[in-house]
Amino acid sequence: MTEKQTRRPVAGTGTPVRAPADGPGGPAAPSTVDAPAVQALPAGEVFAALRTSPRGLAPADAAALLAGVGPNELPAARRRGRWRELAGQFTDLFAVVLLVASAITFLAYGLQDPRDAGTLQLAVAILCVVVLNAAIGFAQEYSAERTAESLQAMVRHTCRVLRDGERREVPSREVVPGDVVVLEAGDAVPADCRLVEAHEVSVNNAALTGESDAVGRTAHPVAAGPVLQARNCAFMGTDVVAGSAKAVVFATGTATEFGRIFRLTAAAPGRRTPLQHQVAVMARRVAGTALAIGALLFLVRLPTGQPFVETFVFALGVMVALVPEGLPATLSVSLAIGVRRMARRHALVKRLLAVEALGSTTVVCTDKTGTLTRAEMTVVRVWAGGTEHAVTGVGYAPDGEVADPEPVRGLLRAAALCCDARLVPPPDGAGWRVLGDTTEGALLVAAAKAGLDPAAEEAAAPRVAEHPFDSGRKLMSTVHRETGGYRVYVKGAPQELLDRCVAADRAGERRPLTDALRAEAVAANDAMASRGLRVLAVARRSAPGPRPGRETAESELTLLGLVGMTDPPRPEVSDAVAACRRARIRIVMVTGDHPLTAEALARRVGIVTGPAPAVVTGAAFEALDDAGLDALLDRPEELLLCRVSPEDKMRVVGALHRRGEVVAVTGDGANDAPALKHADIGVAMGASGTDVAREAALMVLLDDSFASIAAAVRLGRSVYQNIRKFLIYLFSHNIAELVPILAATFAGFPLVPISAVQILAIDLGSDVLPALALGAEPPEPDVMDRPPRSRKEQLFSRAVMGRILFLGGIQAAGVTAVFFWHIHASGIPYSRFTEDDTVYREGITMVQAGIVVSQFFNALAVRTERQSLFSAGPLSNPWLLAAGCSGVAVMAAISYLPPLQALFNTAPLAPGDWAVLAGLGVLLLAAEELRKAWLRRRGRTDRKGGTR
Repeated sequence: MTEKQTRRPVAGTGTPVRAPADGPGGPAAPSTVDAPAVQALPAGEVFAALRTSPRGLAPADAAALLAGVGPNELPAARRRGRWRELAGQFTDLFAVVLLVASAITFLAYGLQDPRDAGTLQLAVAILCVVVLNAAIGFAQEYSAERTAESLQAMVRHTCRVLRDGERREVPSREVVPGDVVVLEAGDAVPADCRLVEAHEVSVNNAALTGESDAVGRTAHPVAAGPVLQARNCAFMGTDVVAGSAKAVVFATGTATEFGRIFRLTAAAPGRRTPLQHQVAVMARRVAGTALAIGALLFLVRLPTGQPFVETFVFALGVMVALVPEGLPATLSVSLAIGVRRMARRHALVKRLLAVEALGSTTVVCTDKTGTLTRAEMTVVRVWAGGTEHAVTGVGYAPDGEVADPEPVRGLLRAAALCCDARLVPPPDGAGWRVLGDTTEGALLVAAAKAGLDPAAEEAAAPRVAEHPFDSGRKLMSTVHRETGGYRVYVKGAPQELLDRCVAADRAGERRPLTDALRAEAVAANDAMASRGLRVLAVARRSAPGPRPGRETAESELTLLGLVGMTDPPRPEVSDAVAACRRARIRIVMVTGDHPLTAEALARRVGIVTGPAPAVVTGAAFEALDDAGLDALLDRPEELLLCRVSPEDKMRVVGALHRRGEVVAVTGDGANDAPALKHADIGVAMGASGTDVAREAALMVLLDDSFASIAAAVRLGRSVYQNIRKFLIYLFSHNIAELVPILAATFAGFPLVPISAVQILAIDLGSDVLPALALGAEPPEPDVMDRPPRSRKEQLFSRAVMGRILFLGGIQAAGVTAVFFWHIHASGIPYSRFTEDDTVYREGITMVQAGIVVSQFFNALAVRTERQSLFSAGPLSNPWLLAAGCSGVAVMAAISYLPPLQALFNTAPLAPGDWAVLAGLGVLLLAAEELRKAWLRRRGRTDRKGGTR
């Protein structure tokens, strides 16, 4: 068996299955046949029903069917074209406002007589801003999507089929209805098929149903019913864990049960993230405010005798000043930084906004198998001779030991001999794996930990006969030739095996199984089961010959002991769950597994801490109407949903959405995909997950570690915090730009203290880089000690607006005072000032430079809400310091370089002027430090609106 034969088929690109017309090879098989009819047929009649034969299809017939039916794969999700994605960047409300402003400015330039070059410069500058923001946003989205698409299938996906009686290995995508596939332990089932031969076959349906236990399969006909419950059918996306079989394919591609779940996933509409809602609301408010203020200033200045077009351009410039031109680019880059940080934690984010959405999560619906657990059975307890022995180590690597192994070696030897599975050493640095049943793999590992060599033991006691496991009797027995005769080893369910035992082994002595000894064994079994362990009993007996009948082989047994095993949780899961609980994130386990197993694991990892969690199984869940489901979710105790279907998972997500929750769903199987798509943020497993799940999710955990969920929440929350930080930073200086203009208008000063071109220079030349550096701030220490924010919470909360007004008011008062102080000091009447006046040019230069310098100190001030800057470390963000210094350098160039002086109508500043402006910045930082000290003394933080 090669490694490539042991992996799942992968859903790739292609077209839905269609039934072709009759081809050159004869009548074409349909893409699917009525499954209940096929499952009810005797095995011999299945070939005729599916238009094939026990020898399989002829190669020519198979090729004709493939051409008509299409490949055995699922269609890829449609993506928008590149030009549409780029055009979408211009539909943002900020972009629309700026485009309209640019168009109006171009129109005003055409209407001016004489034409003012400054108006043209303003129009071109606004247009360049829009194009730059669109380019940055498109580049970030494109990069994130291409990174996701680079997630390739880990192995080739092939299967074995009969073609004209010859066994061939073909790509799984080339399987067609009517193919006879050959299945063995470790194989992936390539399509939905009806078994026609079965030799003790069991299949792992975890990827399709969520059930971690292997289930037996038969070739006998069964009654009509749900196809997933048909014990003579195997389905795409599942694995054969034991036995061998031949099966006839009756459905491929989207006609399979795997494809049915894919269709449910594709039908789910995308949901807008909380940040998208918040930015949309903010954009409408800012645009409305800017338009209102611009119109007000136009109406105020028009009666003063200013030319109509110049007055209109002035009002338009004010409106542009109030629009945070750098916000879209800053937002995209901040989210992209979050994407890169998550990538370093092995979390691949396919869309930028998914970063923030995960940070606002209030409920995580998590699968169990493969998500919380390692999907590796591990023996943790062995009971023999009345004593329980602990077994260390996890997974299939034979690393660990058995406490006091000598008394249990006989038990573990017997269990290892009674196994069909085998351990496969790690190839090329990969982990150990099991070829066959995972439970038997766990027994082999336990034997190795006790110092046994399963291969050597099998060579010393070769198997001569066996009675395979049967779900009816729940036992398996093997007969081995040993020195002095033959011996039978039996393993199975404790109750069934105890009923067949007449003796028990104690320290190598065979003692009659008295009621007391039987009760002791039952108590040991119950103790293990209560801890959520799967328990197997092991027994033996002497055989009269090499091939005893099953009843003889499995009667009058001697009990050797019990083995308790578990699918262990990932070692990092407990800490991740604890972090989510501290962050007030509710965790709901939604699994297809058994309730007792689910509860035991939930308690072990910390999802369940109370005495009586609400455990609801599939049948009880289906009986709930929407009101009953809402009432269930309202209950305060921990919630476990077990044995649920994909449709049930979607109902849970929908009910949580009705409650206003932000829902993240984790999972790895195809059964998780619909809920992954319907959730606000779907998180799929990259290594063990199916392609259906990865396609549906917005984030893929490349290392399958649940701990990455908590890390991603932490990073997502920091992204939102950083967005608020640079919102405060950007909008506070807008106040400093607006107030001097309003003051000059109402004071009767004929000119503006700062021009629209100067404002754009501040917004793009001096503010964008510091804002980007604020977006790169690392998560603050207590970010996971706060509750999730409400969906209804606005980006501009009361606390945020208060801080904008506080910081912006200080800046505005300072630069307004500096401007009018400079004008009054000259002794020139207001009416005599012109745009070419040196004093006026120095005054507007001081206003622009004052805003730039104060923004340098403002960037340092907004890094924290309560913590002192000096406590956090003023030099701890060197990028912010470098960005602030670059802004001051740009301002110095505007002040001193003649070409820029002509463009911005500025004048050189004296050293004393810079000293005054630096004093304004220090004053702002000192006032903010006093505010933080006051908040610390009060001992509380406005959690709802604060940024820290």
